[in-house]
This record gives sequence, C-alpha cells and structure tokens, in this order.
Amino acid sequence: MLKRFGSPAAMALPAGILMLIVLMVVPIPAILLDVFFVLNMALSVAILMAAMNAEKPLDFSAFPSVLLFATLLRLALNVASTRIVLVNGHEGGAAAGHVIEAFGAFLIGGNFAVGLFVFMILMIINMVVVTKGAGRVSEVSARFTLDALPGKQMAIDSDLAAGLLTADEAKARRREVATEADFYGSMDGSSKFVKGDAIAALLILGVNIIAGFCLGMISHGLTASQAAEFYITLAIGDALVAQVPSLLLSIAAAVIVTRVSDSRDLTGQIGGQFANPAIWLPVAVIMGAIGAIPAMPQIVFLPAAALAGWLWWALKKRAERPVVEPVVAPEPIDPNRITLEDVSDHTLVTIEMGYGLIHLVDERRGSPLVARLTGVRKQLSQAFGFIVPQFRVRDSLELGANAYRILLGGVPVGVADMRPEKILAIDAGDASPDHGLRGEATRDPSFGCPAIWIDPAQRDLAIAEGFLTVDASTVVATHLNQVLGDRPSALLGPDEVKAILEGVKERAAGLVETIHPQPMSLGALTRLFHALLDDGISIAHPLPILSALSEALQQTNDHDRLVDLLRADLGAMIVGRICGPDECLPVVTLEAGLEQMIVGGMHDPATGQPVIEPDLARGIGERISTLIAERGPAAPSIALIVQPRARRPLAALLRLRAPNCLVMSISELPPSQPIEVISVIGGEAPPQPARPELPIPEGLAA
Repeated sequence: MLKRFGSPAAMALPAGILMLIVLMVVPIPAILLDVFFVLNMALSVAILMAAMNAEKPLDFSAFPSVLLFATLLRLALNVASTRIVLVNGHEGGAAAGHVIEAFGAFLIGGNFAVGLFVFMILMIINMVVVTKGAGRVSEVSARFTLDALPGKQMAIDSDLAAGLLTADEAKARRREVATEADFYGSMDGSSKFVKGDAIAALLILGVNIIAGFCLGMISHGLTASQAAEFYITLAIGDALVAQVPSLLLSIAAAVIVTRVSDSRDLTGQIGGQFANPAIWLPVAVIMGAIGAIPAMPQIVFLPAAALAGWLWWALKKRAERPVVEPVVAPEPIDPNRITLEDVSDHTLVTIEMGYGLIHLVDERRGSPLVARLTGVRKQLSQAFGFIVPQFRVRDSLELGANAYRILLGGVPVGVADMRPEKILAIDAGDASPDHGLRGEATRDPSFGCPAIWIDPAQRDLAIAEGFLTVDASTVVATHLNQVLGDRPSALLGPDEVKAILEGVKERAAGLVETIHPQPMSLGALTRLFHALLDDGISIAHPLPILSALSEALQQTNDHDRLVDLLRADLGAMIVGRICGPDECLPVVTLEAGLEQMIVGGMHDPATGQPVIEPDLARGIGERISTLIAERGPAAPSIALIVQPRARRPLAALLRLRAPNCLVMSISELPPSQPIEVISVIGGEAPPQPARPELPIPEGLAA
C-alpha cells in the first residue's frame, strides 16, 4: 500500500486536487492564469477526442471522474479569474491576462452587449440542448441497464452451466456487466456537474458585472461608462473563456452516452454508414431542384447538388470495385520449430492413398471419390442415428502407387490394391462360369468375393455375364462403408452424444433433464450408447431410447443392468431388424442342461459374467454357422433365444463366429411376436414348427 501511494503516478491525482484548492484560495499572477486557461481548453479538446475515438462507452469508463475534475478545474479558474478581474479590472486591457483580453476584445469586438448575447446563446446551447439531452439519455440508459442486470447475470450463469463459457470468461463477463451498470449510473449523476457548472458560470458572470461596476465607481473613481467598459468587458471575456471548454465537455458527455458499441470509432462508424451511394443521389436531385427555382441563390445550391452527385458517382464506383484481399507475406518457416499439427492427426477416419490414386480426388477431374465419400458419410449417419465425423483423404509415400489404406483412430482397419483406370467385375454368385472375360483376377476388398479387373470396354459384356461392375471410386467407398458399418461405436464420441441430446431437448426438454447431467454424465451416456450400437441397436430414433432410459434410471444406475433393461423395453425394435411384426421369427434355443452349464459354469472375476469353455464355444458357433448355411443366403436371419444371464457371453461369441445371428434373452422377445423354433442346440429338434397360442378376445371366439 505504501509503495503504491509512494509512486509518482499515484501522487499525481492528490497533487492536482491540492492545486485546485490553491487556485481557489491563493492569488496567482495573470500570466499563470493564462497558462491554466490554455491547459483547460487543451484538456477539454482531449476529452472530446477520447470520447469520439472510443469503440464503446466502457472504453472510456473513467469519463465521469474525468468530468468531475475538469469541472472543478474550470470552477477554480473562475474563482481565480474573478479575483483578478475585481482587483485589477480598473487597469483595463490585459489586467486579467491576455486570454481574457482576447476573448473580451477580439471575439466580441470590445462591445459588451454583443458579448452578453453571445454568452447567452452559448448558455442556451449548452444547458437546453446538449446538457439536457445528454442528461436524459444518461438517465434512461442507467434505468434500462440496471433493469437488465439480473437477466444478464442469469444468462452468464446459464452459459457457464452449459459449458459455453469458462470460469475465467464468465468472471470477466460479470465484471464487464457490473462496470457497465456502474458507468451509466455514474453518467446519470455526472450530467448534473455540467448543468451545475453552467448555472455557476451564469452566477459568476452576474457577480463580476455587479461587483465590478460598483467597485469601479466607488473604489477607483471611474465613471459609469468607464466601469462598464473595463469590468463588464473583462467579465464577459472571463465567462466566454470558461464557457467554451464547458460546451466541449457537454458535447463529449453527449457523445459517450449516445454511442452504440461498434468495432470502429465514432468517425469510422458515421463515415461507414454515410458511405452508401443510395443516400447521395436523392440529395443531389433535391438540391438541384431547389437551385432551379429563380428566387434561390443558384451559386450555392447548384454547386452543392454537383458535389452530392459526384459523391454518389464516386461511392457507386467504389462499391462496384472488386475487393482485393491484401497479400500477406508468409512467415519464414523455422526448420527447428515443431508444431502439434506436424505430429498429430485430429481426424478420426483417414483414407491414405498411393500417388497413383491421387487423381481420384483431383478437383480438375471432378473429384469422383470425394462425392462417393460424402454419400457414404450421409448413409452411415442415417443408419447409426448420429453425425459421423468428417473423413480425411491424404497421400502416403509408405503405400504402393495403387494401394490405399483406411485408418480409424490411427489404426489400419482396411488395406487393398486397386487399378484406378479399370473396372472391377465382381462375381456375387450369379456370374457364368464360361464368361470369357480377360483381366487380372482378384477379390473384392469389401466382401471377399471373386472379382476381375477388366478394361472399361468389357463392362457391357461383364454385366451380360452376370457380374456386378463398379469403378475404382465405388470400390473405395464400398470398402469404407463396410469397414465403418461394423464399428459404429468407434465413431460415436461425447460431442456426437451432446448433439443428440441438444436435438432432443428442442422437442422434449423435460425428458433430457431427467437423464443429463444428473444422474448420468456425458461420459456415462456415451458408454451406454456404445453398448447399444455394439448390440446392433441404432440410435436413429433417440426418443424411445431416452424414454426407456429415464424409466430404467428409476431402478438402477449400474451400466450392465441399464443395458438389459433398455433391451427389454426395445425388444420390438431389436426384432424388427430381421422380422416383421406379423411374420414368424426363426428361433434357435439351447437345451436346458447346456444353458445351465453356461450360466452355472466359470465366471469372469472382473465383470461377473459367465465364461464359455473353448470347446463348448466352438461347438455352439459351428452349429449356428451350419444352420445359417443350410438355410441359404436368401432365408431370413435367425435369433438365438437364451436366459438373460447367458445373453451377453453368447452375443460376444457369435459376434465373431456368426454375425448374422441375433442373440436375445427371453425377456426381450415381444409377447405378441410369432416364433418358429427351427433347432434346439444340445437336444433333439422339435418335430414341427411351433407357433405360440395368442389369446383370443372373448367377443371374437366362435
């Protein structure tokens, strides 16, 4: 504290206030009074320029205090000048200093009557127009700012709770709002300084005229005309010297309180808004029309019309001129500098290509691959129910000329070679064995089907022979779609989950509030959605999922238990992936002893889930695969129905060995869903398909 008040900058303000008191009490010479008058005018001009150059009112938040000290300085000078005028006024001329003499003699021509009228006009402008208007604006601004203060504070708290602001940003915003309220409140009171200063100047003028007139005739033996000439002229000059800085400060106060926040100063803001050429054409036409009237002075109006027309033409030409962006010289690259972008890749999905495939993304050739990748991203987003992150395509010198590689989180998930100038003819099972196509034999990278790279001229022949033909861009896009379609949970992050919640919140805000942020955090929701996606459940319809989750949270917060409860509520959605509500669902079950062996066998100590023995797992997987193969590719998918405790380990087993088999617990099967038991693993198959007896309403019974 002592160090702060001991610095020269901290002592400047107390020293200035002490100087003002000295000016009011101690007589000073006329030459020093001239110096202070000039400094007062310079200070008033500086304050006006600072007010005009501020981008927003808070940029000059010290204005109320500056206005107070400037007013005190001017009043102190009035007291000092009054003393000199009354003491030395009988000498006339420069008795009260050259500044007062100049205002009294040069500006009003030595005629005190003219000076009185000029002073009264300045008083009217200052008090009635500028000061009264600025005071009204300050009063209204302060009232509305204080009324809006609670709402602004609540908006800041809301943005902070939503994560749109950091704690430091919210603290800075609160400080700015509080400063704004204090500023307009202070401006409302500061406008009274200017008004009081103008009234004081009027009273001081009256005192100087009456007291000087009396002193001149009584103390110095002057005649009435001599006393009026000396004292009244000096008094009016003194009043005008004080009134001009007062008017400048009133204008500065009005400029501050009428400013609207903008990125430009007042000159740039006004100039930019008057630079519209549509403003000046009507001005030119109206000025020209008035100048055409015979009684009007054409020598004034016609040049004004010509000037307005020239402004319209110049501004119109400037608006039509193309904007040239300034060319910024690139910064010299420091070979020793390493940035984070040089060593990390923030893209989740990346397609790396050899140099021989770069033309597939060349804009001059239409970028065929980019359009296909956009279609894949849109298709995956519709299937998964969230916006899949953007893909990145880049070249790689590590790959062969015609090779490409798909990276997911930096891990290769798909690699293949291709022939960019050829067509891939794929044998999907319908191709003729004696097709006669000539080309390079290969396999489709997406599904492993036999294929041939052929020339584009053989495309029609390949189609006639039963082949499926695709170009190079389609090969990459199909491979990407197949690879990412098997890994939906790897593409879903907290940002995507947050976007889903915000979309639902627009229609069902109460539902989201029962789930997030309490009792489930964003991370817990992301983990839950990952589990649903891994089970093949799309989140394209989040409302029923979140509704079921809201009810399940009333029972438990355990992750595995929540997944089981959700699957039980979404059973119709799960079955609907492979079977319609009126169709029979092909079902495979486990023999009771085999199922009990799985449930009552070994358990994972970490998760508590049953662990299937390797030989038993291989046997179940082979049996399911055989059933699927015997039914053929055109047959509907089958579902394995087991006890709730056995679903999770069997789903993990068949996800690798028989991905087309749907694994469900008995609690997830909709009660009204017709089923057809096609096999019992570990026991004899039933002699004929079984269909559950559905209850028949009494009114429809025969």
